[in-house]
Amino acid sequence: MKNKYIILFLFSMIFVVWCDAQRTEFLLEKNWKFTKGDYPQARNVDFKDAGWEVVTIPHDWAIYGPFDRNNDLQKVAVTQNFETISTVKTGRTGGLPYIGVGWYRNYFDIDIFDLNTQEVRLLFDGAMSEARVFVNGHEVCFWPYGYNSFHCDVTKYLNADGKNNLLAVRLENLPESSRWYPGAGLYRNVHVIKTNKVHVPVWGMHVTTPFVSKEYAAVKLKTTIANNNGENIRVVTCITDKNGNVVVSRDDTQKLNPGKAFEQNFIVNDPELWSPENPHLYRITSGIYQNEILVDQYSLSFGIRDIKFIAEKGFFLNGERRKFQGVCNHHDLGPLGAAVNEAALRRQLTLLKDMGCDAIRTTHNMPAPELVRLCDEMGFMMIVENFDEWDIAKCKNGYHRFFNEWAEKDMVNMLHNFRNNPSIVMWSIGNEVPSQCDDEGYKVSDFLQKICHREDPTRPVTSGIDQVSCVLKNGFASTIEIPGLNYRTQRYAETYENTPQKLILGSETASTVSSRGVYKFPVEKKANALYEDHQSSSYDWEYCPWSNLPDEDFALAEDYEWTLGQFVWTGFDYLGEPTPYHTDAWPNHSSMFGIIDLASIPKDRYYLYRSVWNKDETTLHVVPHWTWTGRENEITPVFVYTNYESAELFVNGKSYGRKTKNSKSLDDRYRLRWMDVVYEPGELKVVAYDKNNKAVEVKTVKTAGKPYRVELIPDRTSLRADGRDLAYINVRVVDREGNLCPHDGSMIQFSVKGEGKYRASANGDPTCLELFHLPKMSVFKGQLTTIVQSGEKSGELILEAKAKGLKTGVISINVE
Repeated sequence: MKNKYIILFLFSMIFVVWCDAQRTEFLLEKNWKFTKGDYPQARNVDFKDAGWEVVTIPHDWAIYGPFDRNNDLQKVAVTQNFETISTVKTGRTGGLPYIGVGWYRNYFDIDIFDLNTQEVRLLFDGAMSEARVFVNGHEVCFWPYGYNSFHCDVTKYLNADGKNNLLAVRLENLPESSRWYPGAGLYRNVHVIKTNKVHVPVWGMHVTTPFVSKEYAAVKLKTTIANNNGENIRVVTCITDKNGNVVVSRDDTQKLNPGKAFEQNFIVNDPELWSPENPHLYRITSGIYQNEILVDQYSLSFGIRDIKFIAEKGFFLNGERRKFQGVCNHHDLGPLGAAVNEAALRRQLTLLKDMGCDAIRTTHNMPAPELVRLCDEMGFMMIVENFDEWDIAKCKNGYHRFFNEWAEKDMVNMLHNFRNNPSIVMWSIGNEVPSQCDDEGYKVSDFLQKICHREDPTRPVTSGIDQVSCVLKNGFASTIEIPGLNYRTQRYAETYENTPQKLILGSETASTVSSRGVYKFPVEKKANALYEDHQSSSYDWEYCPWSNLPDEDFALAEDYEWTLGQFVWTGFDYLGEPTPYHTDAWPNHSSMFGIIDLASIPKDRYYLYRSVWNKDETTLHVVPHWTWTGRENEITPVFVYTNYESAELFVNGKSYGRKTKNSKSLDDRYRLRWMDVVYEPGELKVVAYDKNNKAVEVKTVKTAGKPYRVELIPDRTSLRADGRDLAYINVRVVDREGNLCPHDGSMIQFSVKGEGKYRASANGDPTCLELFHLPKMSVFKGQLTTIVQSGEKSGELILEAKAKGLKTGVISINVE
């Protein structure tokens, strides 16, 4: 115990010294100047930018619109969807003005700067795209891929006193460079890092756990130390648990040869293993000494967990087999665009967690570091993906232009950035790449997989495959460590039989389409269903010609040990790819694949997944609503999504019988269906029964009266006073009894007073062209979401929502 307190004292002293002198890092967030257009002289210090807009980073210049059919209008054949003739694709990239050149300028100071003994780096978490970075008029780096993090040494370009340094960034997005909305600008954070010359470089610490058991775990730490010139280096390292208690420590001195990392090994007894159910994180902190002088300190979080993929048997986490219950997500945050915000990401993950989701695939690019950290903390496994195309084009101006020169650089940055994160269990090297059907495609996959194994030998590699016939014929599928199938449920067994890995991952599944609150009659399964209102039915029986319904994926996961589970396309609706209304079908400009809509409001399908995936809580959800003026006496089927085995349906007290799930038909394995219900206004009631035939839960849905008031339901009642925190407010138009008015489309006007501001709104309608950032929006099917942002002072934020003819809604949120 005495030694433990000595160790804690020593490390507290290191913290004090470090904070005073060794390493400093800060974000460049405020007071950026921005403009659209190309101004080559903006790199220079004497350039006049007085007329430019003042913005805060992260910033997405395109999300403010306006929407326009002609923004990035593409005439293409989507070959991965088996199209052979080029057609006009409207809204493919969201109908927003992301194309063109934009410039950002800001100034920063480096305190106590010494050019001879210190180093300064800029770290960009992402910049969209083709970033050219200038410091005091000098170009210091170029990085073309907008999704990746990169850093550059700017030491020699700084002013001698370290003060008033100009940072200018030129970004350019070309037409037809994306298949979805990519965003535009400095949409992720920008860091300034000052160290001594001898230091741990960016991403210079690598933690692995070579052996893991419940009794003890081996932890290996490799630390890269820059500019040490072969001298003796002392590294004092401490591992602490989530409560800050010291678990183990080491004090080692080694002579480092050029190119070698400083290695230390530890044993952690009785480790708390990381899992989605128990996302325990440890912290490892190292002090770096040269000539007994502390020159740097580096710290990061990591988790102890064991992953194994076993042929025929599946995926094992910490010795227990499990199937992935995952979703794919694009990176945009709906009405916030691509500009990263931790509170918005946390909101998404909170909704997914409640659904029973335990995994995320970052489609089809490197994620924001904030997302990976949150997955570590909240308990989500991850597949981190890099590219949507390799050396053969999908998009005219896509990544293939840079692949040969930049692929390895991008891979190394991605792997070094995220290889310490316990949430990541696989790397994905591509998605539906055309190279899969090329006779030389296997060479590219081998090249990328070798980079993964060289830089991180602890995780397997997958890739999303959609062209099953050619990859089985040319051997491509056999070269992928964990074969991932995008859809093609009818070919899982064939692929399993004809590949040596004897494992199949549902890397992209379902692509069922629906619009929240929209129901089409008659109710029937349809592929590529199109309607005059450009919506899709929320009976969840509509899909694309190349995709399927969720029920098929549930069954594949349950029925075969060699299936690894699934990643649904998609968790959330996203900007762009408005399938099935993608061919000259404006105004559609956002997807309909999401389990949750663009406004972060769950669709009915959310509860279907929840009823299968969430084993800890009950689900009882009724489809559709029961307000159908004009449908009296017409057949209006009722579906129930529940984890109970059976339920009985009543309409105004009349029983329509009891239904029980069964495996005789896939339609009835995961849903309860009453196809013969006749609509009459009043009350739907569902009574659910447990396995003991006992009535245990009741759900009612009532016919709504006339719209009466605006109801506001915040997801949070207090926010941090940091100027970044967000609250999502569900805005509902309800009748006097509080029933949702599911056909209402009222225009809501918003105002915010106090310590915060209005940020954005969205209603989930894929055809709506109202601008997100303006303080007004129409509800869609009676609902929308509005987002407010905290200020930097403690106090109260008051949101008011008004609509003509309705009682005003008002709520107060604490900011502290």
